[in-house]
Amino acid sequence: MVHLLFIIFALLGGLLVMWRRLFVFVHIPAAVWVSLISFKGWICPLTPLENQLRRAAGEQGYSDGFVEHYIIPAIYPEQLSFNVQIVLGIVAVAINLGIYAFVYYTFMVKPKL
Repeated sequence: MVHLLFIIFALLGGLLVMWRRLFVFVHIPAAVWVSLISFKGWICPLTPLENQLRRAAGEQGYSDGFVEHYIIPAIYPEQLSFNVQIVLGIVAVAINLGIYAFVYYTFMVKPKL
């Protein structure tokens, strides 16, 4: 669950900047990290940690990454390829650019009445 929450935070956490501007210092590194993982084809370090905790609890881990194991099967019927990871990275960047453009416009450009 923590792993999924981190991914959601990396994609949508820019919205929290509207609430507390200091979130920008936590969110931007998370968003960059998630994008780099997608663009480079890396496995998130949370995946081995999650698997280790699962095994310690007596459950079976999984050999692929979190996204490949849980998210991709729900979205795509085929296995995750590097090209799909690139698309996911582009989507993550686009979402965050859109959110930050909205935040910038709302707080910096839009005249206050």
